[in-house]
Amino acid sequence: MARERIKIINPEAIVRVYNLFFLPETADNLIKSIEKSKSNGLAKLIYGLGIRQVGEKAARVLAARFRNIDNLITASEEELTNIRDVGAVTAKCVTEFLSQAQSRDLIERLKNAGVSMEAVESDIKSDARFDGKIFVLTGTLENFDRKTAKKLIEERGGKTVESVSKKTDYVIAGDAAGSKLQKARDLNINILDENEFLKMLE
Repeated sequence: MARERIKIINPEAIVRVYNLFFLPETADNLIKSIEKSKSNGLAKLIYGLGIRQVGEKAARVLAARFRNIDNLITASEEELTNIRDVGAVTAKCVTEFLSQAQSRDLIERLKNAGVSMEAVESDIKSDARFDGKIFVLTGTLENFDRKTAKKLIEERGGKTVESVSKKTDYVIAGDAAGSKLQKARDLNINILDENEFLKMLE
Protein backbone atom coordinates (compact mmCIF):
# COMPACT_ATOMS: atom_id res chain seq x y z
CA MET A 1 0.00 0.00 0.00
CA ALA A 2 1.39 3.39 -1.04
CA ARG A 3 0.63 5.07 2.26
CA GLU A 4 2.80 2.53 4.07
CA ARG A 5 5.81 3.92 2.20
CA ILE A 6 5.34 7.49 3.44
CA LYS A 7 8.58 9.04 4.71
CA ILE A 8 8.75 11.89 7.18
CA ILE A 9 10.89 14.57 5.55
CA ASN A 10 12.59 17.34 7.48
CA PRO A 11 10.99 20.63 6.34
CA GLU A 12 14.37 22.39 6.39
CA ALA A 13 15.69 19.83 3.89
CA ILE A 14 12.81 20.60 1.54
CA VAL A 15 13.55 24.30 1.75
CA ARG A 16 17.26 23.80 1.00
CA VAL A 17 16.28 22.12 -2.28
CA TYR A 18 13.51 24.66 -2.93
CA ASN A 19 15.95 27.55 -2.53
CA LEU A 20 17.92 26.26 -5.50
CA PHE A 21 15.02 27.05 -7.81
CA PHE A 22 12.80 29.66 -6.11
CA LEU A 23 13.14 32.90 -4.22
CA PRO A 24 14.01 32.59 -0.50
CA GLU A 25 10.80 34.43 0.45
CA THR A 26 8.77 31.71 -1.29
CA ALA A 27 10.79 29.01 0.44
CA ASP A 28 10.13 30.65 3.80
CA ASN A 29 6.39 30.52 3.07
CA LEU A 30 6.71 26.84 2.24
CA ILE A 31 8.27 25.92 5.57
CA LYS A 32 5.68 28.02 7.42
CA SER A 33 2.92 26.08 5.63
CA ILE A 34 4.53 22.76 6.55
CA GLU A 35 4.89 23.76 10.20
CA LYS A 36 1.31 25.07 10.32
CA SER A 37 -0.02 21.79 8.93
CA LYS A 38 1.41 19.96 11.95
CA SER A 39 -1.22 21.58 14.16
CA ASN A 40 -4.24 21.04 11.92
CA GLY A 41 -5.90 18.83 14.50
CA LEU A 42 -7.00 15.26 14.99
CA ALA A 43 -9.87 15.23 12.48
CA LYS A 44 -7.60 16.17 9.57
CA LEU A 45 -5.01 13.67 10.76
CA ILE A 46 -7.56 10.83 10.86
CA TYR A 47 -8.87 11.77 7.42
CA GLY A 48 -5.33 12.07 6.06
CA LEU A 49 -4.44 8.54 7.16
CA GLY A 50 -6.63 7.24 4.34
CA ILE A 51 -8.63 4.72 6.37
CA ARG A 52 -11.27 3.02 4.22
CA GLN A 53 -14.83 4.29 4.80
CA VAL A 54 -13.58 7.29 6.81
CA GLY A 55 -14.41 10.55 5.09
CA GLU A 56 -14.16 14.07 6.47
CA LYS A 57 -17.42 13.80 8.40
CA ALA A 58 -16.56 10.49 10.08
CA ALA A 59 -13.09 11.86 10.90
CA ARG A 60 -14.67 14.83 12.69
CA VAL A 61 -17.02 12.55 14.61
CA LEU A 62 -14.14 10.34 15.76
CA ALA A 63 -12.00 13.33 16.71
CA ALA A 64 -14.80 14.86 18.77
CA ARG A 65 -15.46 11.56 20.54
CA PHE A 66 -11.90 10.43 21.34
CA ARG A 67 -9.97 13.74 21.53
CA ASN A 68 -6.56 12.16 20.78
CA ILE A 69 -5.12 9.41 18.60
CA ASP A 70 -4.18 7.12 21.51
CA ASN A 71 -7.78 6.98 22.72
CA LEU A 72 -8.90 6.08 19.21
CA ILE A 73 -6.25 3.36 18.89
CA THR A 74 -7.45 1.66 22.09
CA ALA A 75 -11.17 1.90 21.22
CA SER A 76 -12.92 -1.40 20.55
CA GLU A 77 -14.85 -2.19 17.41
CA GLU A 78 -18.03 -2.41 19.48
CA GLU A 79 -17.45 1.03 20.97
CA LEU A 80 -16.92 2.52 17.53
CA THR A 81 -19.98 0.79 16.11
CA ASN A 82 -22.20 2.42 18.73
CA ILE A 83 -21.16 5.95 17.75
CA ARG A 84 -23.69 7.85 15.67
CA ASP A 85 -22.57 8.29 12.05
CA VAL A 86 -19.89 5.58 12.34
CA GLY A 87 -21.55 2.16 12.22
CA ALA A 88 -20.28 -1.39 11.86
CA VAL A 89 -18.49 -1.21 8.51
CA THR A 90 -16.53 1.94 9.34
CA ALA A 91 -15.77 0.64 12.85
CA LYS A 92 -14.25 -2.52 11.40
CA CYS A 93 -12.13 -0.55 8.92
CA VAL A 94 -10.82 1.75 11.67
CA THR A 95 -9.89 -1.02 14.10
CA GLU A 96 -8.27 -3.11 11.37
CA PHE A 97 -6.20 -0.17 10.13
CA LEU A 98 -5.06 0.90 13.60
CA SER A 99 -4.15 -2.65 14.61
CA GLN A 100 -1.63 -2.99 11.75
CA ALA A 101 2.05 -2.61 12.61
CA GLN A 102 2.60 -0.42 9.53
CA SER A 103 -0.12 1.99 10.67
CA ARG A 104 1.25 2.18 14.22
CA ASP A 105 4.71 2.85 12.81
CA LEU A 106 3.39 5.62 10.57
CA ILE A 107 1.58 7.28 13.47
CA GLU A 108 4.71 7.06 15.63
CA ARG A 109 6.80 8.68 12.91
CA LEU A 110 4.23 11.44 12.53
CA LYS A 111 4.38 12.03 16.29
CA ASN A 112 8.16 12.24 16.16
CA ALA A 113 7.91 14.74 13.32
CA GLY A 114 5.81 17.00 15.53
CA VAL A 115 2.36 16.35 14.04
CA SER A 116 -0.38 17.08 16.57
CA MET A 117 -2.34 14.03 17.72
CA GLU A 118 -4.87 16.06 19.72
CA ALA A 119 -8.28 17.43 18.78
CA VAL A 120 -8.45 21.18 18.26
CA GLU A 121 -11.43 23.39 19.03
CA SER A 122 -12.83 23.09 15.50
CA ASP A 123 -12.85 19.28 15.88
CA ILE A 124 -15.05 19.26 18.98
CA LYS A 125 -17.21 22.36 18.77
CA SER A 126 -20.94 21.77 18.65
CA ASP A 127 -24.00 23.97 18.65
CA ALA A 128 -27.22 22.95 20.39
CA ARG A 129 -29.20 24.42 17.48
CA PHE A 130 -27.46 21.97 15.12
CA ASP A 131 -26.34 19.06 17.29
CA GLY A 132 -28.15 15.90 16.25
CA LYS A 133 -30.52 17.80 13.95
CA ILE A 134 -31.29 16.62 10.41
CA PHE A 135 -31.16 19.18 7.58
CA VAL A 136 -32.23 19.03 3.95
CA LEU A 137 -30.96 21.56 1.41
CA THR A 138 -33.07 22.46 -1.58
CA GLY A 139 -32.79 25.12 -4.27
CA THR A 140 -29.83 27.41 -4.99
CA LEU A 141 -28.13 29.36 -2.21
CA GLU A 142 -26.56 32.73 -3.03
CA ASN A 143 -23.74 32.70 -0.47
CA PHE A 144 -22.81 29.01 -0.41
CA ASP A 145 -22.46 26.10 -2.74
CA ARG A 146 -24.12 22.90 -1.55
CA LYS A 147 -20.86 21.33 -0.36
CA THR A 148 -19.93 24.34 1.80
CA ALA A 149 -23.40 24.53 3.38
CA LYS A 150 -23.24 20.84 4.28
CA LYS A 151 -19.81 21.28 5.82
CA LEU A 152 -20.98 24.21 7.97
CA ILE A 153 -23.90 22.15 9.26
CA GLU A 154 -21.82 19.07 9.97
CA GLU A 155 -19.06 21.05 11.71
CA ARG A 156 -21.69 22.17 14.22
CA GLY A 157 -22.97 18.67 14.87
CA GLY A 158 -25.83 18.53 12.38
CA LYS A 159 -26.49 16.00 9.66
CA THR A 160 -27.56 16.57 6.06
CA VAL A 161 -29.69 14.15 4.05
CA GLU A 162 -31.12 14.26 0.56
CA SER A 163 -34.81 13.58 1.15
CA VAL A 164 -37.45 15.13 3.40
CA SER A 165 -39.19 12.91 5.93
CA LYS A 166 -40.88 13.15 9.33
CA LYS A 167 -37.41 12.84 10.89
CA THR A 168 -36.21 16.03 9.17
CA ASP A 169 -35.74 18.98 11.54
CA TYR A 170 -35.02 21.77 9.05
CA VAL A 171 -35.31 22.37 5.33
CA ILE A 172 -33.08 25.16 4.03
CA ALA A 173 -34.73 26.57 0.92
CA GLY A 174 -32.85 28.59 -1.67
CA ASP A 175 -34.03 29.95 -5.01
CA ALA A 176 -36.03 27.63 -7.23
CA ALA A 177 -36.72 25.19 -4.40
CA GLY A 178 -38.86 22.34 -5.68
CA SER A 179 -40.82 19.39 -4.37
CA LYS A 180 -38.74 19.11 -1.18
CA LEU A 181 -40.00 22.49 -0.06
CA GLN A 182 -43.62 21.51 -0.68
CA LYS A 183 -43.14 18.24 1.20
CA ALA A 184 -41.66 20.15 4.13
CA ARG A 185 -44.76 22.35 4.21
CA ASP A 186 -47.01 19.28 4.07
CA LEU A 187 -45.15 17.71 7.00
CA ASN A 188 -45.03 20.99 8.96
CA ILE A 189 -41.21 20.95 9.11
CA ASN A 190 -39.22 24.07 9.99
CA ILE A 191 -38.25 25.93 6.80
CA LEU A 192 -35.35 28.37 6.72
CA ASP A 193 -34.54 30.78 3.93
CA GLU A 194 -30.89 31.66 3.32
CA ASN A 195 -30.91 34.74 5.59
CA GLU A 196 -32.36 32.71 8.46
CA PHE A 197 -29.69 30.06 7.90
CA LEU A 198 -26.97 32.75 7.98
CA LYS A 199 -28.30 34.05 11.32
CA MET A 200 -28.33 30.50 12.67
CA LEU A 201 -24.65 30.18 11.78
CA GLU A 202 -23.69 33.28 13.79
